[in-house]
Amino acid sequence: MANVAGVCGAVSPEVNGADTCGSSSVEDGLVDAFGDLAALPVEVGERRPTCSRCRRPQKVCLCPFLPPHPLEVSTCLYVVQHPAEESRVLRTVPLLAACLPQGKCNVIIGRRFSEEKHPELAAVCRDRRTLILYPGPKSQNLEEVVQYQEVGSVKHNVIIIDGTWSQAKNMFLKNSLFHLPKQVQLHRTLSSQYVIRTQPSNICLSTLECAAVALSILEQNDNIQEVLLRPLKALCSFQLQHGAQIHHSKEHLLRNGMYDKPMPKNKRKIKRMEKLVTDHNICPR
Repeated sequence: MANVAGVCGAVSPEVNGADTCGSSSVEDGLVDAFGDLAALPVEVGERRPTCSRCRRPQKVCLCPFLPPHPLEVSTCLYVVQHPAEESRVLRTVPLLAACLPQGKCNVIIGRRFSEEKHPELAAVCRDRRTLILYPGPKSQNLEEVVQYQEVGSVKHNVIIIDGTWSQAKNMFLKNSLFHLPKQVQLHRTLSSQYVIRTQPSNICLSTLECAAVALSILEQNDNIQEVLLRPLKALCSFQLQHGAQIHHSKEHLLRNGMYDKPMPKNKRKIKRMEKLVTDHNICPR
């Protein structure tokens, strides 16, 4: 302690602007106080009971809006999901999986998918019956692909990328496996019912909605789309009744002068936003 006192006494108050010894004592006290706090036992809050089928909290369970039995479909879905989607509260993929038989909606989480780490997915990508649902200049309309096929004659696999539009674009471009299947897009005009989350344009759909439209086309059964969208509508209705706001698409906000965020300075982003306003058919990935 003598050495500490000697050092403190050697520092002039005029130079240091404060009593260094006193400051050191206060800091030591704070360290001790925080140390005591850190030693306290952490109380882990009880998680709300979750429904095993729809994966929603039991108090807001959506099972009454799900089909009483899983829909019988020949198509097999592979949802490649960005890791950030896993922690979102209002996800649509659990609702999709709850409507389909086990093994018909396979969720694979990750950003990068290689043949070494994901041999099963790689095999699916190499299968000639596999389609990847991703819009773009190289995409063929899904209706045209199955136009002359009999129902159930070809058991398709469909890959859907689940994430924000920028995440989906990044995943598609940086995974060579996703460039192997035939690339398809939806040609039907359908406004998104997922109104509690902002979409880039009016024709952009949630993952569940994409799957619903694709399955109804591949299975040639429009009732599938209606059944799959029922829990999504119920989810949005519940959220709106409890304080959520309707989220218009970015395209709608720009067209109607309602976009209140600062405009981007990046020229590419500005061009993309201008295209949202001028191009009625764009769904920017």
